[in-house]
Amino acid sequence: MNVNQSAPPVPPFGQPQPVYPGYHQSSYGGQPGSTAPPTSYGAYNGPVPGYQQTPPPGVSRAPPSSEAPPASTAQAPCGQAAYGQFGQGDVQNGPSSTVQMQRFPGSQPFGSVPLAPVVSQPAVLQPFGPPPTSAQVTGQLAGMQISGAVAPALPPVGLGYGPPTSLASASGSFPNSGLYGSYPQGQAPPLSQGQGHFGAQPPQRSAPPQASSFTSPASGGPRMPSMTGPLLPGQGFGGPSVSQPNHVSSPPPQALPPGSQMTGPPGPPPPMHSSQQPGYQLQQNGSFGPARGPQPNYGSPYPGASTFGSQPGPPQPLPPKRLDPDAIPSPIQVIEDDRNNRGSEPFVTGVRGQVPPLVTTNFLVKDQGNASPRYIRCTSYNIPCTSDMAKQAQVPLAAVIKPLARLPPEEASPYVVDHGESGPLRCNRCKAYMCPFMQFIEGGRRFQCCFCSCINDVPPQYFQHLDHTGKRVDAYDRPELSLGSYEFLATVDYCKNNKFPSPPAFIFMIDVSYNAIRSGLVRLLCEELKSLLDFLPREGGAEESAIRVGFVTYNKVLHFYNVKSSLAQPQMMVVSDVADMFVPLLDGFLVNVSESRAVITSLLDQIPEMFADTRETETVFAPVIQAGMEALKAAECAGKLFLFHTSLPIAEAPGKLKNRDDRKLINTDKEKTLFQPQTGAYQTLAKECVAQGCCVDLFLFPNQYVDVATLSVVPQLTGGSVYKYACFQVENDQERFLSDLRRDVQKVVGFDAVMRVRTSTGIRAVDFFGAFYMSNTTDVELAGLDGDKTVTVEFKHDDRLNEESGALLQCALLYTSCAGQRRLRIHNLALNCCTQLADLYRNCETDTLINYMAKFAYRGVLNSPVKTVRDTLITQCAQILACYRKNCASPSSAGQLILPECMKLLPVYLNCVLKSDVLQPGAEVTTDDRAYVRQLVTSMDVAETNVFFYPRLLPLTKSPIESATEPPAVRASEERLSNGDIYLLENGLNLFLWVGASVQQGVVQSLFSVSSFSQITSGLSVLPVLDNPLSKKVRGLIDSLRAQRSRYMKLIVVKQEDKLEMLFKHFLVEDKSLSGGASYVDFLCHMHKEIRQLLS
Repeated sequence: MNVNQSAPPVPPFGQPQPVYPGYHQSSYGGQPGSTAPPTSYGAYNGPVPGYQQTPPPGVSRAPPSSEAPPASTAQAPCGQAAYGQFGQGDVQNGPSSTVQMQRFPGSQPFGSVPLAPVVSQPAVLQPFGPPPTSAQVTGQLAGMQISGAVAPALPPVGLGYGPPTSLASASGSFPNSGLYGSYPQGQAPPLSQGQGHFGAQPPQRSAPPQASSFTSPASGGPRMPSMTGPLLPGQGFGGPSVSQPNHVSSPPPQALPPGSQMTGPPGPPPPMHSSQQPGYQLQQNGSFGPARGPQPNYGSPYPGASTFGSQPGPPQPLPPKRLDPDAIPSPIQVIEDDRNNRGSEPFVTGVRGQVPPLVTTNFLVKDQGNASPRYIRCTSYNIPCTSDMAKQAQVPLAAVIKPLARLPPEEASPYVVDHGESGPLRCNRCKAYMCPFMQFIEGGRRFQCCFCSCINDVPPQYFQHLDHTGKRVDAYDRPELSLGSYEFLATVDYCKNNKFPSPPAFIFMIDVSYNAIRSGLVRLLCEELKSLLDFLPREGGAEESAIRVGFVTYNKVLHFYNVKSSLAQPQMMVVSDVADMFVPLLDGFLVNVSESRAVITSLLDQIPEMFADTRETETVFAPVIQAGMEALKAAECAGKLFLFHTSLPIAEAPGKLKNRDDRKLINTDKEKTLFQPQTGAYQTLAKECVAQGCCVDLFLFPNQYVDVATLSVVPQLTGGSVYKYACFQVENDQERFLSDLRRDVQKVVGFDAVMRVRTSTGIRAVDFFGAFYMSNTTDVELAGLDGDKTVTVEFKHDDRLNEESGALLQCALLYTSCAGQRRLRIHNLALNCCTQLADLYRNCETDTLINYMAKFAYRGVLNSPVKTVRDTLITQCAQILACYRKNCASPSSAGQLILPECMKLLPVYLNCVLKSDVLQPGAEVTTDDRAYVRQLVTSMDVAETNVFFYPRLLPLTKSPIESATEPPAVRASEERLSNGDIYLLENGLNLFLWVGASVQQGVVQSLFSVSSFSQITSGLSVLPVLDNPLSKKVRGLIDSLRAQRSRYMKLIVVKQEDKLEMLFKHFLVEDKSLSGGASYVDFLCHMHKEIRQLLS
């Protein structure tokens, strides 16, 4: 959104708000949400169309071993990425209290499944009402054996399971436990994920899948290829049936193909298919279809099956077993299904406790009383009524709040309400602001607070009569009574020193030491600022920005510039006493751009020339921030410092640092010191900055270690941002730096902000994560807050909650706008409360859960060894899933891994967090990289952590060239790469174009303007501008990906088998990583083992 275009004027108070033309406004909680139209789905566990199942030669992975992993040889970049969590089919995270998504009946008993060896453990089923149903699939190791028919095994791909070896684990390596207790030699627990079996129950009574279960059968059978096809006759769209258990239990196992060995008790042959259902193969999402090809080796009842209870015959050599990656939950499938089901209808926020569409789905929001998910997302929209229940489930109750989030152009910005001198109406006791949940009583003369139940008088000027439902007759004319998000103009009581604020100021502070001059940075920056100053953020329809600007250059000393409009030339004043910093001039330092345009241009022309011959290599840092803060204090305004810095500040001055980089500390108890600041001086400085409303944005251009952990303290605590351009070269990095700078200078910022989150009785905010400072336990203080930053809040119970009244959150942000106007932005959200664990698990959001868990872990490394942090995450994840298994799933074999439908991606995403550079660095990841990523993730929103931990991998030559839409993504694994294709991979910070060695010559010519693969320059960062459809499409796609992200992603072209490929493979997060991180399959096995240990 262009910040310079005028915003729509605020409607006069008495008019109906024009947000939803013609939309039926009904009473709260009464507006039914829209149900998505039914769509038909493709196969879940089939190969991705057009991709080869077996890897190209030379691409298969080595078997797991317990040896140390090889050191990586390429620079490992910062980070990986994550995705959505709805059901594999068309399944919402769980029905909300009033909204029911339509979906395919999932748990229909179709197909016969082998039974796992049952471990004697009591299956506890808690009396928690109707549990959610589950999708259940039984899988085999060499492949999956779903339903009656079997097909020959495909050649095993990648990492095989031989006789027991220890698998690469989350914390390095999983101990060798004879491959997880009761599994036979050479087998891992197969995960299965289909829908049950033939013949037990008619389809009409079935319920939608709510859990995915993966079974460990006794022995491996070959995998059935997946198929697509039309729905069967009589297959309806049932809602959840009350009588249906959580997942369908397994009937007796079917016999095996000739020659395979049975290690568990065999059973009778599978029942024959009825004439009505012509043997269609079962699929992941509950749809069925004709087979794609013949199924050889499918015999009648197999010969040689031993009788129940007898010992197996002489051992026959088994082929190496491996879990089929196609049969475990796929992030790509979940994201695709959610887009299909929920992308077409607007998300209407009138109903309490609705789970919104995934962050990866494009959808419109209609505000009808609850804040848009663009502002607030929760880990669960149905929270336990008691703290005991919350402790039992271990699901963190948290909200990721983005108070100033930018909205798409189709959605209206929050309305600004002006109550005049009386100011906004609040509860007298808890100080909550008026919102749609307040209850008016006594004919409208008083209102009862929905947060603390206090009864307040309504001021005469705010009085209005009530209608027959007890609602005010002007409810829909007032944003604060009908919308989830709105703004109040603040009165002078909300301002510092009871005085309205001045417009903020921007100060540009430029390092002019030898490194900065030599790299060309100073010249590039000064040239850019000449034009960029015309695009400072402005309010609404203002012709020009109210923001004033100032300039400082520095190395070991500071140079201030007087750019007063009456001067013919700028004047420089030098402050060499950096130990006692002061600002040598007031008048002429902060100026209006349009008034002083000529003097500013002259200064920006002179700076690169003045310092062109400098030999000064040392720099200071803390005194520079001190100077900027003192300048803002003298001008009595808030503002932002833009610091451009190149090296470790080793000059004698406050805040002087030494090089303490020590890779020997990795994996020791002292590793946490690498993430902690060297000195407390920067925390003290940050506290002073926050008090003054001075926000710091830091642009770093290091050639070696600069101690990002210490230098980023002030930006982090003041709500600022850090940008890092290692080994900056103008020709390679110019576009990225200038793009980031333009966006950073132009973005709308709230200055001198304070945020408080209020909750209704029963829960309270106890913990906060993000880029801010807190001087007490309730107020989040932000010298600056922009539209990209989030504050994550964790809640705990302090009393029992009530199912009827639910739970309420209100986030209030007091801030100064770019024009110097003091405002309050209010976001309200109502959540459901439950007495059954099943309801909690049905309404969770995995993406938000992972966002919270990553931030929790990344803060944990400041005080605990990294291994402890990783183990804590694994334990918590296992407890969440074990609690579901114990309390919500119907009893089944211990060999089954059962995941709640809306959490089935929790293991794959958690593994990505565990393998990230902060928690498991590769040999080439620098200490600065880790500290940089750690502070970046701290204030990321859910969409950013989603793609950061699980990157998007897009094949470019499979979709038609004329298609304007983004090509469908494939899973982030080397197995999905075809050497005849080209792929784009992005994670919000990095962008790679991977070129397979067998790509057609015409494609190479169209994209790179060279005649063969060997002539492509590896590491290329710009594609040539060529006039052909493919070149236009790929460049357009790259531009659109960059536009979706808050930071510019620099392109790197990677050729197959090239040395840069190591760097690219670091982002294929489903595979085993060089730093020892487990593959998705291995981690799922490990999670299963952890859950079984907890249950036994």
